[in-house]
Amino acid sequence: MGSTPLDSAFFKDLFGTDEMRAIFEERNQLQCWLDVEAALARVEGRLGVVPQAAADAIVAHCNASEMSLEAIKRDMDVTRHPIVPVIKELERHCPGDSGEYIHWGATTQDIMDSGLVLQLKQAYPILMRDLERVVNALLDLARTHRDTLVAGRTQGQQALPITFGYKVAVWADEMKRHVERMKECEPRLLVGQFSGGAGTLSSLGDRASEVRDALMEEMGLGNPVITWHSARDNLVEFIVLLSMMAGSLAKMTHEIVLMQRTEMGELEEKFGVGQVGSSTMPQKRNPTWSEQVIAVARTIRALAGAALEGLEHEDERDSAVWHTEWHFVSEGCILAAGVLNLSIGIFENLQVKPDAMRRNLDHSRGLIMSEAVMIGLAETLGRFTAHDVVYEAAQKAFEEGRWLKDLLLEDERVTNVLSESDIDRLLDPDSYVGMAKEFVDRVVGEGQ
Repeated sequence: MGSTPLDSAFFKDLFGTDEMRAIFEERNQLQCWLDVEAALARVEGRLGVVPQAAADAIVAHCNASEMSLEAIKRDMDVTRHPIVPVIKELERHCPGDSGEYIHWGATTQDIMDSGLVLQLKQAYPILMRDLERVVNALLDLARTHRDTLVAGRTQGQQALPITFGYKVAVWADEMKRHVERMKECEPRLLVGQFSGGAGTLSSLGDRASEVRDALMEEMGLGNPVITWHSARDNLVEFIVLLSMMAGSLAKMTHEIVLMQRTEMGELEEKFGVGQVGSSTMPQKRNPTWSEQVIAVARTIRALAGAALEGLEHEDERDSAVWHTEWHFVSEGCILAAGVLNLSIGIFENLQVKPDAMRRNLDHSRGLIMSEAVMIGLAETLGRFTAHDVVYEAAQKAFEEGRWLKDLLLEDERVTNVLSESDIDRLLDPDSYVGMAKEFVDRVVGEGQ
């Protein structure tokens, strides 16, 4: 049974995925540390830094399934050290004196940093896969609803008509930028670490550069120009990017919550058989998944604050700051996987209600088309005079609950310039969506 929502038997799938949790589970974490030790032994054996027989023995036993987690934990409690107990457990399995050559020239943070990056190398393609699936779901929605009219809203009020495809295309374009940011981040993120006690790798003398270069190639990780023991900006960037991505998804799903309100009814999450909205109100069909995205996104944003604190390292090593990464990196990845998984389910199954959208366009009795009428009048009356004329009619229509058209037809300043058919044309929402449909085509890659 888990002790937090991230691993709770009840709630874990609301906050993450089994696929991502498995990457940061203790046994896989241990295996990644051992993979670094094995890679180091292979390289140093091949280069003659340590005896080849010893290297072969070390590599043969760098298997987490052979290790006793209980023994490692007991030794950690005594040593107060994360890697020495692992080395001791590995040494116990190595024949003869081969274990004496484990960890040759390395320091604890080398193993843990490179091991973490190996975990991130497993996590990154999962996040990218699901991020691109979110983008594709949004592009499909935008394409499908390119021409579906809906009220555009600013500051919570109806503003001008748009199409729902346009709204979603704005979302899709934002998420495409997150894809670009993640791709740009990858070569900075997936960089190994092997620098020794204070970062100078003095323990290997004139073989240091040779071993380091070969080790990075062996692990399939980027080779840093210089030690990053105390420079954590690449990890911080990654967590901040995850928080930005989650924040964008929270913005979008918050709009779904608003548009699913009973009085609007323009969107609805897929409501499954047996799903319950309330324990006491049988009619409720709540936007549960969208609300969960918002909750998870807020949690990831909190982790970004902790990550930013990680930039403030002291001297050449600072465990007090470094240890916070043990929380925010794994939790950030798990939560990001969760928020993406939830969002995929929402966007791929979103129920769009064009009739309700059209009905709501008429809710203001034509007031949403005030700008279109003003522009039509401005050609004859001038911009500011037209604004004043339409303003008077619009405010009266609002206060008296009347249709804007009726007020316009009662004003000679309008009827002297526009016929009733002209007014009807200007009050048609479909005639005043500007470049909305063209913008959709640009985002989805059509019409170029």
